[in-house]
Amino acid sequence: MDAPGAAEIRKGRKFDQVLRGAREVFMRDGFEGASVDDIARAAGVSKATLYAYFPDKRVLFFEVVRNECELQAERAVELIDDDAPPRAVLTMVAQRIVPFLLSDFARRIFRICLAESDRFPELGRAFYESGPELGRARLTEYMRDAVARGELHIVDFDLAADQFAELCKAHVWVRSAFGVQTEYTEAELARVIDGAVETFLARYGV
Repeated sequence: MDAPGAAEIRKGRKFDQVLRGAREVFMRDGFEGASVDDIARAAGVSKATLYAYFPDKRVLFFEVVRNECELQAERAVELIDDDAPPRAVLTMVAQRIVPFLLSDFARRIFRICLAESDRFPELGRAFYESGPELGRARLTEYMRDAVARGELHIVDFDLAADQFAELCKAHVWVRSAFGVQTEYTEAELARVIDGAVETFLARYGV
């Protein structure tokens, strides 16, 4: 089953208002526990208004995830300077990736997608394609330019981009996802970020 497309969504004056209410309820109650009544109440709209924008709860959830992930990805992409040296760009990207991975939103969305994976496998796909995949494509584009300038030595760009993303998860992501540790100091985040950049450059730097 494909993820819901934009054709299923109608935008209007209260569209963003509905999204904010839906985000609040989904984060609090999960996908299964969230009711349309609660979402409409949190958004301050009638159920009729909600259904005028979104035909069902699944489509609304997809849009909440897509909107949030695209926002985060776009913020990171906008900061990438194609002419900046790899260390500076990778550090900036890691400074975006790590806090987002550890955010309450990312942690809860991951759990919701995992819990609903059997019934709605497209939930996880939508989460990946609307955020991580966008950032991955932009990072790959930068890496190609850096290789052309002789600043990096990479043959498999997709693998290299994925490896960097995984390095940004080291130590903190699994602990956060399972609730072992949900708060991190600036020093702890810097340790992960610096480690990801140094390890990547040790493998691919020139």
